Amino acid sequence: MALPAKSCDTHAHVFSGHELYPFTPNRTYTPPEATLEQYLELHRTLGFERGVLVQPSVYGTDNSLHLNALHQLNANGHDYRGVCVVDPEIGSDELQELHEAGFRGIRMNLLFRGGLQWNDVLKLAGRIAGLGWHLQFLINVADCDDIMDRVADLPVPVVFDHMGHMPTALGTDNPGFRKLLKLLTENRAWVKLSGSYRITVEQAFPYPDVTAVASALVAANADRCVWGSDWPHPHFQGQMPDDTDLLDDLAVWVPDPDTRHRILVSNPSRLYGFDD
Repeated sequence: MALPAKSCDTHAHVFSGHELYPFTPNRTYTPPEATLEQYLELHRTLGFERGVLVQPSVYGTDNSLHLNALHQLNANGHDYRGVCVVDPEIGSDELQELHEAGFRGIRMNLLFRGGLQWNDVLKLAGRIAGLGWHLQFLINVADCDDIMDRVADLPVPVVFDHMGHMPTALGTDNPGFRKLLKLLTENRAWVKLSGSYRITVEQAFPYPDVTAVASALVAANADRCVWGSDWPHPHFQGQMPDDTDLLDDLAVWVPDPDTRHRILVSNPSRLYGFDD
């Protein structure tokens, strides 16, 4: 699928320089190397001009790798942003350094060890509200009723990874998924149309069962949807997806070109503060 100018891949990671950037001992998985150069080659192949690097759980709260990657990207004329993982007691100077580098959100990882926990959310939300940042949740919306009920009261935007990370087998009438749709409808949350291969019942592409989930999210509020590749697809034991297939699925879920333009360009521009 040909992409419009300034399209943004809002979810990817790099893993490199393991001696310089060590993994946290308290981690769920150990990823293979995935370099910044390979990441840029992916975007050149697919046609993305913008991207968002998301701090993975394996680095804990040490954002050095992605901080340096953003410095390198933006110093060379690229337009990239980041989502970090930080300690609730992070200093104001460090927060400002991350902001100046291009970070625009904090990831709350409640699926894999090494991320933050819910009791840190309120403390961090109050600190980042003035920066215009958001909180990004990696949770299974079907298993997190307490969190879903609290989201609307937070003073910052909330972004849900991977379509809410709910297995498609649970169906779009699942109560947790319905809460996600309600949050979208009321402009109280965003969602990433990403990670389809993580929630499908299929063993390999295509993933026709994901269409109902993605379509329901877009129908709830297309202006709060963004797309992400989730490259290089860490902590996944199934058949590795082809990123061109993942991108082409967006045309299946969203057949209208104007709506796809909002999801790929306009929406991420607003969420991540790109200078248009």
